[in-house]
Formats: sequence, structure tokens, C-alpha cells
Amino acid sequence: MSSRKKKKVSKKASDFTLLLSTLILVFIGIIMVFSSSWPEAIRMNDGYFFLKRQIIFATIGIIAMLFFMNFDYRYLKKFSKLIYLVSLFTGLLIFTPLGLELKGARRWVNLGFITFMPSDIIKIGSIIFLSDFLSKRKNEVKGLRKGTIPAMLIIGLSCGMIYLQRSLSVTVTLAMTLMIIFFVAGMKLSHLFAMIVAGALGLFYAITDEDHAYRMRRWTAFLDPFADKTDSGWQAVQSLYALGSGGLFGLGLGKSRQKFFYIPEPYNDFIFSIIGEELGFLGALTVILLFIVVIWRGIRIALNIDDLFGCLLATGIVGLIIVQTLIHIAVVTSSMPTTGIPLPFVSYGGTSLVVYLSSIGILLNISRYVKTDRS
Repeated sequence: MSSRKKKKVSKKASDFTLLLSTLILVFIGIIMVFSSSWPEAIRMNDGYFFLKRQIIFATIGIIAMLFFMNFDYRYLKKFSKLIYLVSLFTGLLIFTPLGLELKGARRWVNLGFITFMPSDIIKIGSIIFLSDFLSKRKNEVKGLRKGTIPAMLIIGLSCGMIYLQRSLSVTVTLAMTLMIIFFVAGMKLSHLFAMIVAGALGLFYAITDEDHAYRMRRWTAFLDPFADKTDSGWQAVQSLYALGSGGLFGLGLGKSRQKFFYIPEPYNDFIFSIIGEELGFLGALTVILLFIVVIWRGIRIALNIDDLFGCLLATGIVGLIIVQTLIHIAVVTSSMPTTGIPLPFVSYGGTSLVVYLSSIGILLNISRYVKTDRS
């Protein structure tokens, strides 16, 4: 009797605000993917092609979220090495005959019945493994030999695996996320400064490398996109046209003009532009506020969980959402050079949506062990 009572008391509700905000973002994403993909889908003789696939992805993602919401996150700590190795293995698959090259980049794996992007799996696998690694060395994090060097090897291996896929933006996203985890774990500030300098030099080399001249063209186009608006500055200019024409209330749902083959992949890398064009400043602001709520609740969970692994894991998940959201919005507003990166929960894409919803499920499970109010 007493054991049953104790079990009931220990069972706590997940963070409802986090859950609701995430589901609203997913719903907005489904609507906007349908609207922004319509011209491309019509050209494929099925106007509902992207909508149907996004609904399927969202359904799988929500099921995965519900699973991880009820799956004790502490088991992830026990299997962190296996999860990490599997994630790296998926990255290696792109160099096998299973690797699929699309639009000049080899970033997909085709298993016949499903196609996925290993980079999204590597992101969450790296977050789980680094969180476990640092939580076991909380008294050695500031040390160079036992703290910084091993952590940097993990970060370098994870980011290097993605860089081999010719995806600089995702590499930077993961590097910043893992550095956030390391910083919260208590790394030495002098080591942080050295890593920032090394990272900046590496980024400079990646941009100026002659083998990837398109990156330098994107950088020069970012400085003045209208100087070459028919070539290297095309994406940024069309994105700004979309945002500018939306005004305060937008042109109306489904009435975007820029989605008619002016903006490449408006349902993915530039979906926020279409949101601004069709729903206006108020619609775009609503999406941003929903992300702020998700981030706020995630930070609250990380701050109030007693378990260090849970704290670092929550930090990594929230950090990933923050970094990727900021980069996406910065790109479409021409606040940084153009690059292809989806908006979490909103952009079209199966692997991304399922992985992000699974991550929210992990965050919701961690919230069950937080002692503060979950409403």
C-alpha cells in the first residue's frame, strides 16, 4: 500500500506549456509547408505532395515525442556511448553506395524505403554523449588534460563528421551547441577564449578555401546583396522582398508571390520569409514568441533539475534550438551570409522534425523530475 502511494507521489506531470508551444509550432509548420510548397508540388503533379509527407513526419515525430516523454532520460546516460557510435555510423553511410547526392551535396542516406539526413542524428547523439561525458567529470572539467582536450576531441569528431558532408552551417550549429554544453559544465574561461579563436580561424579557412569558392561568393553577397541581385545575392534579395511585402498583417495565407520559384526551397530553408510575406510582421512575431516560450521553458528545466546529466542534456537540446533558430532567421533577414538550414519544428523535412520532436520529448521527461511548477 505504502509503495503504491509512494509511486503515485513520485510521478509528476510534464511541462504543459512546453508541450503546447511545440505542438502549435508544428501545426503552423504544416500549414506553412503546404502553402509555401504548393507551386513546386503542382509542378510535380500533386499539389498535396509536401503536405502529406509533412503530416506523416509530424505524426511519427509526435509519437516519438510521446515515447521519450515517458522514457526515463537517465537510461540515455547508460547507453550514451552506443547512441553516439550509432550516430557516427549513420554519418559514415553517406560514403557508401547508400549515400545519396542531391543538389551537389552528399548529405542523405537512402535505405530504399526511407531517406534520412545523418547530420540530424549526429546532433542529438553528440549532445547526449558529451552531456554524459562531462557529468562524469564535473571535478575535472577545468583541467586541460582530463577536461578540455577530451571534450574538444569529442566536439571535433562530431563536427568533423558533418563537415565531411560539406555542410558548414550545420557544422557551426553543432559546434556552438556543444560549446554551450561545455561552458555550462564549468569549463575554464581561458580555454573557452582559445577555442573561440581556433574556431574563428577554422571558419575563416573554410570560407576562403579555393575548393569551396561558393562560400566566399556568399560572404561578398552578404555584404551587399543588391550589388549582384541576379546571381550571388538573389536568395537574400528575394527573401527581403518577401519579408518587406508582408507589411504588418501580411498578404494573406496562400498569397505569397515569392514562393513561385523566386525563393529556392521556400518550404524549407526560407520558410520564415514566406511566413513574413503571408502572415506579416505579426505572424512572424508570433512564431518568434512561440520559440521564446519553448526556449524559456527549456532553460527553466535545465536550471531546476538536480541531476547534472539532466541539466547538461536539457542545455544541449535548448542550445541546439536557439542556435539553429537564430541562424535560420538571420539568413532570411540577410543578417548573415546565405546558407541552407531549416527552422526547427516548422520547415519541411522528415529527419529534422522527428529528431527535434524526440528531443522535446526528452526535455519533457526531464521536466518530470523538476521540483518547480510545470504548468
